[in-house]
Amino acid sequence: MSEYEIYAIRYAKKDERRSSENFIDSNDVPDMPMPLDFFVWALVGRDRTVIVDTGFDEKAGRARNYAVTRPVAAGLKQIDIDPESVKDVILTHMHWDHAGNHDLFPRARYHVQEREMHFCTGRCMCDAQQNKAYNAEDVSHIVRRNFEGSVTLHDPNSDFDDGISLHWLGGHTAGLQVVRVRTRRGHVVLASDASHYYANILQRRPFPVLFDMNQMLNGFSVIRKLADSPSHIIPGHDRQVLSLFPAAREGLDGIVRLDGDPIGPPV
Repeated sequence: MSEYEIYAIRYAKKDERRSSENFIDSNDVPDMPMPLDFFVWALVGRDRTVIVDTGFDEKAGRARNYAVTRPVAAGLKQIDIDPESVKDVILTHMHWDHAGNHDLFPRARYHVQEREMHFCTGRCMCDAQQNKAYNAEDVSHIVRRNFEGSVTLHDPNSDFDDGISLHWLGGHTAGLQVVRVRTRRGHVVLASDASHYYANILQRRPFPVLFDMNQMLNGFSVIRKLADSPSHIIPGHDRQVLSLFPAAREGLDGIVRLDGDPIGPPV
């Protein structure tokens, strides 16, 4: 059975974020600093390297007042991954902070839920509230790659490879998927924006950007079944990830190994 190393690579952050912005029921929590970190993930196996999400570049970040702290390409090269050699990219969903850097993986096949493709090219994008988290350029890139034969549109539950499976949850977007990965410490679930923070899933308190509340709440339950324990759940934007897991290499800041044992439980 295949096992993968998993690397979380932080490429941007927003330190001034407040807790009141991260929960639907924000009146029930103290308003305190709760920064937002941005990650891409690398799955490294014996014979295959897979990238999960592609982040955003400096231009896209400036347009929304978010600064890139380390370009995605630089982060990958720090762990000896050449983006041009990557053959598979999984997009958990098509929001702007997960689907940019269009030219970074020229040889890759992209893997997206078919429901997400329908959502981000259909009538919902005529609504300003639903399309504001998407960049038209990101969507156009995937449409173009689809015409070129470089996109696989997945069914709700797909066995991507031995040791990797994809699971549609919806909730945050109509087609959001999570990635279950077999590692040396068991099955890890990259939850991405199905749970921005540990607190969202562990306290069952949804993040306020969502497509369907019931899907998001059900997704919390599905993730907990797919993961071997709460410490095997990796949220999409929680800074705790960087303090709970060991550095990928000594002296390397902002890149951690998720297949290693955490130093404690998430909160």
